[in-house]
Amino acid sequence: MNPPDEIRISALRLTTHIGVPEAERAASQVLEADVAIRLAGRFESMNDDIAATVDYAAVAARLQALAVERPRQLIETLAAEMAACVLDEFKVSGVTIELRKHILPGTDHVAVRLVRGI
Repeated sequence: MNPPDEIRISALRLTTHIGVPEAERAASQVLEADVAIRLAGRFESMNDDIAATVDYAAVAARLQALAVERPRQLIETLAAEMAACVLDEFKVSGVTIELRKHILPGTDHVAVRLVRGI
């Protein structure tokens, strides 16, 4: 079986207030997300029709808006909300989210990754 066709948004920057201590949540942070969107059909079946695909600019803008809606303690929470948003609001069969936070000294980033849908 072939893997599903995906649309990928790489290193999407999300400004948010996040962190366990209140002091960390007080200032905004920029997180990065990789988003892989799976469609129900193969790209060939779209017949070059924009209505048959997902507006990835709209997905990116919606996820950026979601990130600034409210403070959160955990990147795990934001990643799960992002996945639910994409599945609920866009015509997709599945989504993979990797969300990166640049906070831990001595590392490039800490990341969480989740897969939802098909």
